[in-house]
Amino acid sequence: MDFKKTLKPFYQASAMRIAEVDVPEMNYLMIDGSGDPNTSSGYAQAVEALFSVSYTAKFMARQGPQAVDYAVMPLEGLWWAEDLSAFAMNDRRGWQWTMMVMQPPIVTAELLAQAISAVQRKKNLPGLQKLRVSAFAEGRCAQVLHVGPFTEEGPTIERLHRFITAKGALRGKHHEIYLSDIRRAAPANWKTIVRQPMA
Repeated sequence: MDFKKTLKPFYQASAMRIAEVDVPEMNYLMIDGSGDPNTSSGYAQAVEALFSVSYTAKFMARQGPQAVDYAVMPLEGLWWAEDLSAFAMNDRRGWQWTMMVMQPPIVTAELLAQAISAVQRKKNLPGLQKLRVSAFAEGRCAQVLHVGPFTEEGPTIERLHRFITAKGALRGKHHEIYLSDIRRAAPANWKTIVRQPMA
């Protein structure tokens, strides 16, 4: 099962057209942190823990009684700053973040707890202690696809914000969904869904 296709409106976007979506409640494996993602050891540890547990849960679901196989969902991030000027000025030292991976309905809290224990037995990952499972619903949002490096997202974000403020107001946290494997793809080809809740 490929939930990116099942949940297509929320995991596909156009670079040309901003779309409004009503995002339902979904369950996520999450880790909270702060600081520059490019230099923070906590950020790297968070991503490693999220994917280690997500892939372990996938294999457990495939080998379990229901024998369900599915594609692990992409990394997502919620970003904000207590001092909004730090976010606007790209001062990443003051950024707060929640990194997360959506978990399909087959993956219960019990299965995730078993997956965390299994990873803990094999690897002593610092991020495992900070993992949490939480339901998250964004409701009405606008989103658009950004193609290129993260450092060049500014115009895309401004365009999205103008679209929202013309219809209402911004609310909630800046949300990004990373569709590309940045270890393999050239930065010019990175694809990121940029989403913002709107009132």
